Amino acid sequence: MNKYLLGGLLLSATLGQAQDTATKYAETITPTDLKKHLVIIASDSLEGRDTGSEGQKKAADYVSKHFKMYGLAPIATDSAGAKSYYQHYDLYQKTWGDVYVKADGRKFAFNEDFYLNGLLSTDSEVSAPTVFAGYGIEAAPYNDYADLDVTGKAVVILEGEPKDRSGKYYINDSDQASSWSGPQSWQKKAATAIAKGAKYVFMVSEKDGKEFEQLVKQRAIMARRMNRMSMKPVQESLSNMAVFTVSPEVGAALLRTSPKKLKGLQEDIDKKGIPVTRGPIGTVSLKVERKSETIGTENVAGFLEGTDKKDEVVVISAHLDHIGISSDGQINNGADDDGSGTVSLLELAEAFSQAKADGNGPRRSILFLNVTGEEKGLFGSAYYSENPLLPLENTVADLNIDMIGRVDKEHAEDPKYVYIIGSDKLSSELHAISEAANEAHVGYKLDYTFNDPKDPNRFYYRSDHYNFAKKGIPVIFYFTGVHEDYHRPGDDVEKIMFDKQAPIVKLVFYTAWELANREERIKVDSNKE
Repeated sequence: MNKYLLGGLLLSATLGQAQDTATKYAETITPTDLKKHLVIIASDSLEGRDTGSEGQKKAADYVSKHFKMYGLAPIATDSAGAKSYYQHYDLYQKTWGDVYVKADGRKFAFNEDFYLNGLLSTDSEVSAPTVFAGYGIEAAPYNDYADLDVTGKAVVILEGEPKDRSGKYYINDSDQASSWSGPQSWQKKAATAIAKGAKYVFMVSEKDGKEFEQLVKQRAIMARRMNRMSMKPVQESLSNMAVFTVSPEVGAALLRTSPKKLKGLQEDIDKKGIPVTRGPIGTVSLKVERKSETIGTENVAGFLEGTDKKDEVVVISAHLDHIGISSDGQINNGADDDGSGTVSLLELAEAFSQAKADGNGPRRSILFLNVTGEEKGLFGSAYYSENPLLPLENTVADLNIDMIGRVDKEHAEDPKYVYIIGSDKLSSELHAISEAANEAHVGYKLDYTFNDPKDPNRFYYRSDHYNFAKKGIPVIFYFTGVHEDYHRPGDDVEKIMFDKQAPIVKLVFYTAWELANREERIKVDSNKE
């Protein structure tokens, strides 16, 4: 037989055998097993897996126990110097501590009877006499401060601005409101009062009853932006320009009157267009505590050592955390975001571990990396990229899975797809391997819509793979798009399409199998946006 023909036949047989071997282990990835894990990871008992929460730590415990069960090695180091599956790190935030208002013998609760605009901090309970300054406006045709001394006082003002019964505003002498009204008018009113020597500013909301309760809930959610976590201790600049927005009931207590009489004062001003002020009237006591918190969290890493190329490593990642409990008490279980990625890692870890147990382990090592802090700012992957458990220069690629359990509106009629993001950004070979793996084994539509640098969603920059890409490591981000339950309580296990998800996980498996077993490490040969 011709020696070249014989060589070709032997090569073909070897490739066919390798493909059959990979398929054997890919078939262990099943919809049933994915669901088995997800009903735990996305259960109510984990309370939405908020970063650093008890629920997130329960999820980390579940993952680490399975890594151990599969025979993966711990390569992080704990505080005692022992090997651990946990890569611990700290996050920091400023939060509200003890915050309350006392007036007329009553104590009022933060984010229930009032909310705060701006930042304010007091070391302990403080007190000040109260004055009523009408609408808190200083303008040419109308001035609430003309005959009122507010130095060192707590100023109580009304939200909005006066207008007559026909709806005409006195300030502009028209049916158009001035800058003394609207969502940002509190800043102008606070600045005016403080410039005149006021110590604190209380604004009585135009809303009452259920409407005010709903407003407080909305503001509490918005206020979380002031409590964002950071990888470094937070230093706040407190201008003390803040406004307590209070219910009419609290406003009346501040002025030692009734809500009905307070409403009467407002109507009197509106009727005549003439300021009505009072003071000093009583005393208000308050405490506003801003405190620093350290939140301990942990990435979970399981290591599968390779054979002859074990110093090189393929990372497969997903994030473990979600957004926790909403202000109204509803649990955001995050079954898709990113429970789907978390359980995919477990199935991939089990498949590769079984291959190694059978003597078919990968040539290169594989690190299965569940990161936390993704929802707060990609913190876990950022921490890993600056404190790698394995040298970044030896890291071949990162295959990152985030939200692959649902379909978006664009693919409602054809769920056999996955968005591929970043595959060609740093390595043309990685892109080719991904395409070949899909063509040979999966046959899904690989949608590159979000890979376009002009795409306004900028998903390439919004999940954990990006912290690897910034270090020059080729990446693929597997994603099936945003749906109506994104970051909402409806992101539950019952809506996950496990039959659709399993082939995507197999695509990740075949891609990782090739990356881990090919003779040459993929080249970094491009630098696309």
